[in-house]
Amino acid sequence: MQIAVDRLTELGQAIVHHGGAEAAEAAQVTHYLIDANLAGHDSHGIGMLPAYMLGIREGALVPGAEISVENDRGPFLLIDGNAGFGQVIAKQAMELAIARAKDLGIAVMGLKNSYHIGRVGAWGEMAAAEGFISIHYVNAHSPNSLVAPHGGTDSRFTTNPYCTALPATNGPPVVLDMATSKVAMGKVRVAHNKGVEVPPDCLIDHMGNPTNDPGVMFAEPKGALRSMGLHKGYALAVICEALAGGFTGGGTFGPDRVGPGKIINNMLTVLIDPDAFGQRAAFEAEIDRFTEWVKTSPPAPGVDEVMVPGDPERKARADRLANGVPVDERTFEELLETCELVGLSRDQALRIVGN
Repeated sequence: MQIAVDRLTELGQAIVHHGGAEAAEAAQVTHYLIDANLAGHDSHGIGMLPAYMLGIREGALVPGAEISVENDRGPFLLIDGNAGFGQVIAKQAMELAIARAKDLGIAVMGLKNSYHIGRVGAWGEMAAAEGFISIHYVNAHSPNSLVAPHGGTDSRFTTNPYCTALPATNGPPVVLDMATSKVAMGKVRVAHNKGVEVPPDCLIDHMGNPTNDPGVMFAEPKGALRSMGLHKGYALAVICEALAGGFTGGGTFGPDRVGPGKIINNMLTVLIDPDAFGQRAAFEAEIDRFTEWVKTSPPAPGVDEVMVPGDPERKARADRLANGVPVDERTFEELLETCELVGLSRDQALRIVGN
């Protein structure tokens, strides 16, 4: 089904508010979830709400929590998210880091112990909108590990996202935001809910055999996601784990850091003023020249146009703002069940979305 953005937003806000958040917090959390849907990343969109409400019930997510600054040393900030909503915590942390970068030209911010921060690209876009280059390394503690190390047969860590964003010049910002696994776990969840296969080489079963069946991640013994780019993606995942989890003090993944409802993120962020070397205009001109050069490559058969990082999200946003957000039947049913769990009747939810 296609659900209009305003109606889906209203449903999300109602669920989060009934789940224990104040109205303003519910609005902010839902804004970033719907923003992920609009960007085409349904894995990080409103379909996360059942997991969030489980997090609240299990005590892993604390509505109303705010950041606390644990260490402040010039360009270096270490922030504890106190297990609050990541859409609130990460925004507060980024605001502090951006203010520091405006003063000093650079900021290195460690964020630990935040509940799920959502689409990392949103925080890269936030930095880019303020004129900064940003680099983000992320790891997670969750109910179970998800991704197998290269050459391994069972999972040992999660999808460990990496993001770099470049501010807009004459064109839009360039935003690379990716899981270091071949696909994000949320995309496997979406495929499972739709009853479709995942692309080849994304998953292995519990014996280490390649499979296209997303169900291996939802049955015991579980399968595992595979790293993107074989050993290269695995190596980048290790770096994300070390910098986001180890360097910030938030902790790397391990059996002692699992728990029901837990989706705790740690993130290391580096913000850089493009004029740090006094050459911002030259930098911007180079980015414009290079992106134009790349995008004028003749499209391959079956390809409409050559794009740069950030273009697919912009195209998805334009389409979904006009036509609504697609929500598969299983995900919608999970949302309705979550409504009932937080005290919002199924009939109320259906009226909100116009059914």
